[in-house]
Amino acid sequence: MVGMMRFAVVAALLLWAGVASAAGGGPVHTVATFSILGDLVRQVGGSHVEVSTLVGPGSDVHTFSPNPGDARTLARADLVVVNGLGLEGWIDRLIRASGTKAPVLVASRGVSAIEDSDPHDHAGHDHAAVDPHAWQNVANVKIYVANIRDGLVAVDPAHRADYESAAAAYTDKLDALDRDVRAALARIPPENRRIITTHDAFGYFGKAYGMTILAPQGLSTDSEASPRDVAAIIGQIRRERVPAVFLETVTDPRQMERIARESGARIGGEVYSDALSAPNGPAPTYLAMIASNVMAFEKALAPR
Repeated sequence: MVGMMRFAVVAALLLWAGVASAAGGGPVHTVATFSILGDLVRQVGGSHVEVSTLVGPGSDVHTFSPNPGDARTLARADLVVVNGLGLEGWIDRLIRASGTKAPVLVASRGVSAIEDSDPHDHAGHDHAAVDPHAWQNVANVKIYVANIRDGLVAVDPAHRADYESAAAAYTDKLDALDRDVRAALARIPPENRRIITTHDAFGYFGKAYGMTILAPQGLSTDSEASPRDVAAIIGQIRRERVPAVFLETVTDPRQMERIARESGARIGGEVYSDALSAPNGPAPTYLAMIASNVMAFEKALAPR
């Protein structure tokens, strides 16, 4: 009988602790699907959030395969933040497996999505009908931040003022970054604003900032480009005199090195598409990631 009473007391304390966390008595346990989202949640949530990221820095969200530990992480969440737009094809199954009752926030809600011009990837497989890489346009990330702010306020209204203040301050930083991007790219001659990247992850960047982006792979990295696709890209680079090839940090560089070698384009450096760098790398935050990419573009393409 004493043992039963002790168990009941412990269970009640655990239940109270979970409620207190979500209600402002402790950090909001937030799970973000990949490193870029994790950084945005930290920027808005500050000390009021404890963020776990399923796909960490330097890892590919397209090819991620969840494990039981990821389900346990979701089960403890107060809030789950996903990109949406078909990026995380594995997330619905993982949420069901975890049994989590946490609300799921789609950070890209409200973004004007770019439709995929090809209903199949380069290997012929069906995939998402829209481009999920909306964060490559800095203006879209202001929408992400507003959605994250509202999601945190919903689960932790006691800290509404802090979330709103942090979101506003970070939005100012995004506006400044957008101006810096435009200024840097303006120093690149229009005829040089053409590049090739490993997969089609920079469509929003190209549309927002006036660059032509080519890629041998489609919107996802989960299948290799075919030899025919690679040959077509090489021919296009030669015809259009695309000046530089950029290697993405989440993909195998060998294919792009071959394309550069056979097309005559030079390798312009590494860029970050779907993941941040490690903390000691050049792109540990979203702001640093965009700045690093633009620096690589300007260095390779602007007159010296």
